[in-house]
Amino acid sequence: GAPGLRLFGTGPNFLPSKGLFKLKVLLDKNTSWAKNRDIKDLKNCLAKSDVIVSLWSNNKILGFGRALSDGTYRSVLWDIVIDHNHQGKGYGKLIVNSLLDSKRIKQSEKVYLMTTNQSDFYCQIGFKEVVSQNLLIKKLIN
Repeated sequence: GAPGLRLFGTGPNFLPSKGLFKLKVLLDKNTSWAKNRDIKDLKNCLAKSDVIVSLWSNNKILGFGRALSDGTYRSVLWDIVIDHNHQGKGYGKLIVNSLLDSKRIKQSEKVYLMTTNQSDFYCQIGFKEVVSQNLLIKKLIN
């Protein structure tokens, strides 16, 4: 559940490691879709997420993922990212499986996720592409 990151912006074991700032750097350097997120908004997003998983080594964040769920029918995985220097080591699969195995998510009938260019990775770990549905988006804030 990454309580240190979620509640206080710290690293693992509640150690003062500027965890929230390190998460922002991870997202800025390793994604196109999560660049330039505001620290205040990140903290709010983490506080309202049902499940958070972060992967650390020597005070450095290597990976991250989060999920939201209604606890019965639907869950959604969000913001799954692994540092480019550590991809291909099974860390992405570890984060996804940790999210899926969490009490809140594993009770769901279906788990959704959206990806821009990693569908092959997710299909390898059991997700199926659905072409019979359309993704619709309405932007509320500029």
